Amino acid sequence: MAEGLKVLVVDDSLIFRKAIEAALKDEKDVRVVGSVMNGLKALDFIKSSPVAPDIVTLDVEMPGMNGLETLKAIQEINESCGTDIGVIMVSSHTHNGAEATIKALEIGAFDFIAKPNGDNAAQSMEILRGNLLIKMRHYALRRKKTGRSPASVAAPVAPPEPRRIPFPPESSCSLEAVRSVIIGVSTGGPKALTAMLPALSDAVDLPIFIVQHMPPLFTATLAESLNVKCRHEVREAVDGGEVKNNGIYIAPGGKHMVVRKKDGGGICTALNDQPPENGCRPSVDVLFRSAAAVYGGQMVAVILTGMGSDGAKAAAPLKRAGAHLIVQDEATSVVWGMPGSAVATGYVDEILPLAGIPEAVKREVGKRGR
Repeated sequence: MAEGLKVLVVDDSLIFRKAIEAALKDEKDVRVVGSVMNGLKALDFIKSSPVAPDIVTLDVEMPGMNGLETLKAIQEINESCGTDIGVIMVSSHTHNGAEATIKALEIGAFDFIAKPNGDNAAQSMEILRGNLLIKMRHYALRRKKTGRSPASVAAPVAPPEPRRIPFPPESSCSLEAVRSVIIGVSTGGPKALTAMLPALSDAVDLPIFIVQHMPPLFTATLAESLNVKCRHEVREAVDGGEVKNNGIYIAPGGKHMVVRKKDGGGICTALNDQPPENGCRPSVDVLFRSAAAVYGGQMVAVILTGMGSDGAKAAAPLKRAGAHLIVQDEATSVVWGMPGSAVATGYVDEILPLAGIPEAVKREVGKRGR
């Protein structure tokens, strides 16, 4: 990237377009090559400008051609022209904004940011700069490694034979019946979950717990979207909510989710405001540790696409308890940060393409019996 990652800013607010330009202006590896007010102008820029953008920051809610329609048009350009333009959605903290953002992520936007609402302009600008840069640089890294758009490699592929990694000898290697499935996911998660979760809910009749890194409101909208696609009910977890077989529970944005044994029997979800772990709240590690304490080895843990290393620290206690660990492979991950970090621990049992994970979970459940 000698000339830097080229960015096109698309937003109907001149103030916010200027804010994004200001947030990126001092970065040597990123440069804004265009700034337009709506989707139609964005498409004109992409088709006619001699300097094609590498990535577009795309406002979700715009008059005329909205962000979702513009995203689809950019994807059509990529497909027909062989271009490789990624999209980061920029969303407001509204139900409509969250709903459109989830749809955009499900159909292949690389990631999103929520418009910052800091205590003052300087804080909001710092939040905006930090959020944009980390996502843009991960996009650039993914693109450099694959030579393809992340959206194009996230589609499920036929699973090969599982590749197993030996885990340390202190693992108990328990074969107790599986009683739950726990999942951690971040960047690329909505699309991965949309592709995988319906098949997983068809494959097993167990409670499934999910941490997807997202802010408040967006996780509720994600749960609503997945609920209409899955055989089992998908809901945002609540504090003290009873855990049932065939229930799928998503941690609310801004809250850690844990599982606990109830007095008198049964298991419930619990939420807390304890400090973020790995920069995240909800955190995969927090959920995984609590699940190890409640279920012991009677579970399958899955780590899907995502930046960072959340979930890796809990791999050792999970494996010592006897859990079975599966991670998504690099080829079908949008970002192989979380899965790759878990693999590096040496405690992972299987590395699989996204499409192979439901069958692998079903196989493990069947092997252990009920």
